[in-house]
Amino acid sequence: MSVLEIKDLRVAVKPSDDADLIPILHGVDLTIRSGETHAVMGPNGSGKSTLSYAIAGHPRYEVTGGSIALDGEDVLQMSVDERARAGLFLAMQYPVEVPGVSTANFLRTAATSVRGEAPALRHWIKEVKGAMAELGVDSSFSERSVNEGFSGGEKKRHEILQLSLLKPKFAILDETDSGLDVDALRVVSEGVNRYQEREQGGVLLITHYNRILKYVRPQFVHVFAKGRIVAEGGPELAEELEATGYERFLTDEHSVTEEVSA
Repeated sequence: MSVLEIKDLRVAVKPSDDADLIPILHGVDLTIRSGETHAVMGPNGSGKSTLSYAIAGHPRYEVTGGSIALDGEDVLQMSVDERARAGLFLAMQYPVEVPGVSTANFLRTAATSVRGEAPALRHWIKEVKGAMAELGVDSSFSERSVNEGFSGGEKKRHEILQLSLLKPKFAILDETDSGLDVDALRVVSEGVNRYQEREQGGVLLITHYNRILKYVRPQFVHVFAKGRIVAEGGPELAEELEATGYERFLTDEHSVTEEVSA
């Protein structure tokens, strides 16, 4: 069993090269084990995406205190690519376009880097086609540049396609449900569930809404506000939040710090 352990994590962001650091996370404790699904919910600007970027190693986000460990190894001492090879995966809220790089080359290069060797071509083609079919991704996407001209739903399916092929120990999904219609939401959720069933991976699912949690059922729900986890519970907590909102977790004493987009 693998364990991702976050202790007293404090993170600041530098919006630009000549700007001062802005504290975002103020002491986050969170432990995720293989096979577990943890939902992180909270209002805009509460620090949810900052948590995901800090785990993945985004250079603009500086860890000012605390620790992140994967199976006892210090994640903060790893480069971004080392984190990926160690078993961490981030599905981004806003997947970027990469003109001139075909999806087929991108996926095989990523798999080669994570697995340590290039997958056998015949087996790889079969693997990719199977994963695309499960997600309803047209095979012609292989020849298109990464995310270029993709709809929002297609971009999110592509993120889950990467998840199914790279098979990480832990998947951090940053608002994967954002911009999806009902059918796309169901397909993406099924992809997350297949990954977890096949790989026994741990999932950290960041979302504003309860709707994806009706498909991807979490054992644990954490409420984020002002850069901290302020409440924890089971699936019933997500249902409560849908009914009552986040207002009771916020006070007028402190304003919520806005996150900086990637």
